Amino acid sequence: MRIYLAGHRGMVGGAILRRLEARRERNESIELVTRTHAELDLTDQAAVRAFIQAERPDVVILAAARVGGIHANSIYPANFIYDNLMMEANIIHQAFEAGVKRLLFLGSSCIYPKEAPQPMVEDALLTGALEPTNEPYAIAKIAGIKLCESYNRQYGTDYRSVMPTNLYGPGDNFHPENSHVLPALIRRFHEAAQEGRDEVVIWGTGTPRREFLHVDDMAAASLFALDLSREKYEANTQPMLSHINVGYGEDISILQLAKIVARATGFEGKILTDPSKPDGTMRKLMDVSRLKTMGWTPAITLEQGIKQTYRWFLDHRDSVRF
Repeated sequence: MRIYLAGHRGMVGGAILRRLEARRERNESIELVTRTHAELDLTDQAAVRAFIQAERPDVVILAAARVGGIHANSIYPANFIYDNLMMEANIIHQAFEAGVKRLLFLGSSCIYPKEAPQPMVEDALLTGALEPTNEPYAIAKIAGIKLCESYNRQYGTDYRSVMPTNLYGPGDNFHPENSHVLPALIRRFHEAAQEGRDEVVIWGTGTPRREFLHVDDMAAASLFALDLSREKYEANTQPMLSHINVGYGEDISILQLAKIVARATGFEGKILTDPSKPDGTMRKLMDVSRLKTMGWTPAITLEQGIKQTYRWFLDHRDSVRF
């Protein structure tokens, strides 16, 4: 089986790559195809067409995306919607043109309305207004789902979509302004502990609740969804509502999260909140009953995952994105 993995240098793509390489080492008949951004610009339609036509993969996993936290989404909305729309449109269409029958598209929990009932079920898609702070990115991801569904309906392809909750783990972006909340907290509390500071201030009120899934669990869930027989996948989805939520199934307040990070990093000072900064959506919890019914559940607890991620951060401080 010849598999093209788009985005293999990203956090999620890297985790999927590790699992695929492990399968190959077990003598499974897998041939992996990857390209860096320098080698292939996925927003370039002609370049993507030439690449897919030359490589002729059997399966495509689309984990490539422009991602970032609230700050990055607020400052670069045009980049977030354009780059993600172009990448998914180019890859999905050119995969079809090259005869690729199976494709897995990775989206995001931000596809759901800001006021969606909690926990968020797959049926909540397109039932209300999106969270304004990441609306451009969310619209691009919704378009990716609908691209997959449209090719399935018109051409009989087997293009699937999985929607992860907030992810963290090895390979994350720890930049203080352009990262997501968990890696940003890990870096901030690490520096505070190292410098002996008395307090750390976190954005917002600390009351919003978030769900977190370790990236290794996400990789496992992605390949689980990809490996399902078409009959079982379609028995648990609908032609125009075909995506599957992937999450841990429990959430935690940002302040509680900060306390776990503080323990992991050895910070013993006070944790203060800054209500002048945006909270974003007050709660985002995925309903993962569909995936659970199919037979998959996560294996890594949040406390275990944060400790592991902090160890990875310490081991890779010279190479992580600051």
